[in-house]
Amino acid sequence: MDFGLVLQTDPPASAVISLMRRAERNGFRYGWTFDSAVLWQEPFVIYSSILEHTDRLTVGPMVTNPGTRTWEVTASTFATLNDMYGNRTVCGIGRGDSAMRVAGRAPNTLARLGEAIDVIRDLAEGREADIGGQPVRIPWIKDGKLPVWMAAYGPKALALAGQKADGFILQLADPYLTEWMIKAVRDAAAGAGRDPDSVTICVAAPAYVTEDDSPEALAHARDQCRWFGGMVGNHVADLVARYGEHSGLVPDELTAYIKDRQGYDYSHHGRAGNPDTAFVPDTIVDRFCLLGPAAAHVEKLRHLKGLGVDQFAVYNMHDAREATIDAYGSAVIPALTD
Repeated sequence: MDFGLVLQTDPPASAVISLMRRAERNGFRYGWTFDSAVLWQEPFVIYSSILEHTDRLTVGPMVTNPGTRTWEVTASTFATLNDMYGNRTVCGIGRGDSAMRVAGRAPNTLARLGEAIDVIRDLAEGREADIGGQPVRIPWIKDGKLPVWMAAYGPKALALAGQKADGFILQLADPYLTEWMIKAVRDAAAGAGRDPDSVTICVAAPAYVTEDDSPEALAHARDQCRWFGGMVGNHVADLVARYGEHSGLVPDELTAYIKDRQGYDYSHHGRAGNPDTAFVPDTIVDRFCLLGPAAAHVEKLRHLKGLGVDQFAVYNMHDAREATIDAYGSAVIPALTD
């Protein structure tokens, strides 16, 4: 199992770079960031410095979207980083929840997302692509390589990930839902004539390592990670609006917890103490996140690995960022990579 670290690009950028360097020293192989131009600093500028100050780390957004940058700009940006640092990028992409909504626009359609996946990958790897009826090729790209991983929850998005993406990003760590969604992606890959096992599976969720499993320690960890249930709830609310709460197309285990959701202020997006996440119960935090002593993380990750998860990406937005990276490096990553 590979491990990634996920950060927001809050200023100063030097702190983001320092945490990514710390992650590499502790055995993490991927460095991910959010990508929402209004809420945080521009990640691609920071990627260049991360790559310069690390040796092996692969970097990318979790996730970008097809609406805030033109596709040839996205492809050229990745290709430039790869040319400078040796094919050490990955393009995580989705419909654009915070990035589009904060700018007053709706998230992209799945049809647009599917088209963008093909175009961005083709252009970044030096092939010709069609953009609005215009054939486009970036002539200086010779040996580019850009895996494109798609974030998804709903049935149509999961199918698209299986049909087109090199990897699938699932932003929650509940074993039941993970198994259900991996099956949907792999079934779609097989239906499209692809090798289902060729799709890399990445689970991303907050992890908080405590010294013990006392009620006090776990309560603090939950409060530091409750924001994640609110972030996932934005996507779940879209699914409920589209399919209904008990449609059979989306598991009730995913949709039931948002019944008391009242709204969402993106100024607190992805942050501990988010006041819009009080509706998220402890049971959801426990299911969606990894909490407790290091041994509990190892146990849950072994379960996820057995379900086919290739990478666990740690959302590291809480009050123990350095301690979590170090605990994973000393006690968790070695247990899952031996």
